[in-house]
Amino acid sequence: MSDPTNERFFRAGFADLPLMAILRRFDRQRTLELCTRAWDHGIPMVEIPVQSPDAVAALTAATRAGAERGASVGAGTVTTIERVEAAAKAGAAFTVAPGFSRRVAEASIAAGMPHLPGVATASEIQRAMELGLTWLKAFPAAELGTSWFRAMHGPFPEVSFVATGGMSTGNAERFLAEGASAVSLGSALADAGQLAALPELVDRVRGAR
Repeated sequence: MSDPTNERFFRAGFADLPLMAILRRFDRQRTLELCTRAWDHGIPMVEIPVQSPDAVAALTAATRAGAERGASVGAGTVTTIERVEAAAKAGAAFTVAPGFSRRVAEASIAAGMPHLPGVATASEIQRAMELGLTWLKAFPAAELGTSWFRAMHGPFPEVSFVATGGMSTGNAERFLAEGASAVSLGSALADAGQLAALPELVDRVRGAR
């Protein structure tokens, strides 16, 4: 059985546009600039990995700005209980992890933050589902390939996968077409070429829904 809060949060977050922006290793000011770009392009979901004190400060600033825009800002690379606590203190709306840890997932959910754990195998998917999590981060998606999504939807049709790792404006649509419920873009808002292509991607993805 799925966790209804987790399920509702991610389903609603990706309802209008199945894209999320990941802003890693930017200072506070640059993070806010890129958040604004994402929101202006219609991407409401933003993830900021918290691997350093500077990143936590950037997350705190982004969550405040997001609240004014009605956008959800989450903490990424949440791999420890300490990072769960830092994310909660920063005001994160949700947490994301590269792998699955029951302790981290339970701590995040207990703190009121829906959790998106990373999975790459059927065993990891099963363990996440035992906790009621049906929105999962497929990582690293580019290395797993589009066939992985088709294969995993066979035994796990109720799971929604967010393709993460190696995703770009050039391959996002292919992964969505092959079974990903959403795609996380890690470099599209920082790379000039991809940023220029982002509005067209957003229009095409919306048109395909």
